[in-house]
Amino acid sequence: MNTLLVVLIIIIAIIIYIGGRYIYRRSLRIKNQLQMGQIFTNISHELLTPLTVIAASIERMKEQEPRFQSDYTLIGLNIDRMTRLLQQILETSKSQAGELKLKVTQGDVMQYISQTALCLEPLMSKRKIEFTIQCTPKSMMGWIDTDKLDKIIYNLLSNAAKYTETGGKVSLQVRTNKNFDHIIIKVSDNGIGISKEKMKHLFQPFLDGDYRRMNTTGTGLGLALTRDLVILHGGSINCDSTEEKGTTFTAVIPINKESFTESQIDESHQIDLNKPQDYVLDVDSFLPKEEELKPEEKIAESADEDVYRILVVEDNIELLMLMRSLLAQKYYVTTAKNGVEALEIINNEELDLIISDVMMPEMDGNELTQQVKGDPNTSHLPIILLTAKTQDKDRQESMIIGADDYVTKPFKLSDLELRIRNIIENRKRILREFKSQTVAETQLKAKTAMPTADQLFLQKAIECVNNHMDDAEFDREGFAHEMGASASTLYNKLRSLTGLNVTAFIRDIRMKEAKRLAQTQPDLRVSDLAYRVGFKDPKYFSTCFKKEFGLQPSEFIEQMAAM
Repeated sequence: MNTLLVVLIIIIAIIIYIGGRYIYRRSLRIKNQLQMGQIFTNISHELLTPLTVIAASIERMKEQEPRFQSDYTLIGLNIDRMTRLLQQILETSKSQAGELKLKVTQGDVMQYISQTALCLEPLMSKRKIEFTIQCTPKSMMGWIDTDKLDKIIYNLLSNAAKYTETGGKVSLQVRTNKNFDHIIIKVSDNGIGISKEKMKHLFQPFLDGDYRRMNTTGTGLGLALTRDLVILHGGSINCDSTEEKGTTFTAVIPINKESFTESQIDESHQIDLNKPQDYVLDVDSFLPKEEELKPEEKIAESADEDVYRILVVEDNIELLMLMRSLLAQKYYVTTAKNGVEALEIINNEELDLIISDVMMPEMDGNELTQQVKGDPNTSHLPIILLTAKTQDKDRQESMIIGADDYVTKPFKLSDLELRIRNIIENRKRILREFKSQTVAETQLKAKTAMPTADQLFLQKAIECVNNHMDDAEFDREGFAHEMGASASTLYNKLRSLTGLNVTAFIRDIRMKEAKRLAQTQPDLRVSDLAYRVGFKDPKYFSTCFKKEFGLQPSEFIEQMAAM
């Protein structure tokens, strides 16, 4: 098995995940609730089968090829997420059809809730949220349906985490009533709160929460299903919230045996305290970091002009890391999670190409494109937009604001690479044209009656290097200062206009001058020629000269003298 097979399986998992969400969201528009429930059930069952096959295949591959551990983890993470989504759809469908059933068993209720809640600690820690759990008493026997209670606890706590700012607080308090036959579950946060308008429809399926504001995602099913599960127990749930101050959900659930019918009671099993599911993984701890990329996946930042620099902007962390891991085998890759982060990178780093998602929090891809294309310092940067929107008007909107290419999701990574190669080939054509011209020919183009801004910039850059021709200390920083531009802007402009990075541009102008001097002054010694064009080391100069023109400078001078 090779890396291509791993990549193929990752792509299948992601496509199934995206496709499943798209299909069920389309289906929810059907007005007949019974028909909609059946569609959800069918879709969920159909998608759970291939997910099971993929999961089983991954387990076998782990044993045969353990070196692809980070890839397996990425696939497994997406399988787990989609499985949870599909199970939630199934539960919602059953609830709408009146088919949800309870099966309560006896055990230590408080201990079970406490251990289940602890499974969400990684989620809270990742968002730097102060998370507290308090059960009073710490231990108490009772009757609960562990599967349903798991979902209630998970949905309430994950919802609190979604709408609490980084550094905020979330608490879970569980206590019993005075008769010890009910538990009161209270989940509180100091997050953004819920508006009075949304409170009216809080427990309705598919409520559109403030997902984009909080840089998160949601299906709109969690709270509706939570209410159904609480009511299924014969309990109650309510919410108290103040905008910008926080929210508290309170659920009251019976735990005494008498509250349940004979068919709902399972006396053959006890609650297994070791069985709470590990709901939430800290994604970042499982995905490869920049410094953890395998040697063959890394491109050195100091590499020459043949290595192109790509910025990938994507708010889905798994897709972002996947694209970085794959593209880093050929390019130097930088990443950002939204348009705001991307702009900071664009203004401070050297780049050749931007690949950006369209739908993102804080600043989307279209806004980013407008900012980049509207700035003379960055307008030349090519942008490829990635989007789940497939309508022609969406594509036209992106192209009108300046996008150079447009790829719809789900996409094949091979197709994306083809778009990248097309842009790079265009850059290489520009490079060949520039290198074939003499300095005089290049400057002549800028002396037309109506020179463009790019032509004037290039003329100024050539003159700047010529003014420091014999200065061996003249480098990128000094060049940028002389041009009145940042180092990143100078790189981006020169790369766009000539196909060369800053160092290569300086070297190219010096090599062209060296050739001109050798042609007009064939009596020059090689060392003198090297010093005249800003090289400290004649040997290094000779190496560069031969790489550029195919001859040692001494051989070239001899040819000129013989003519």
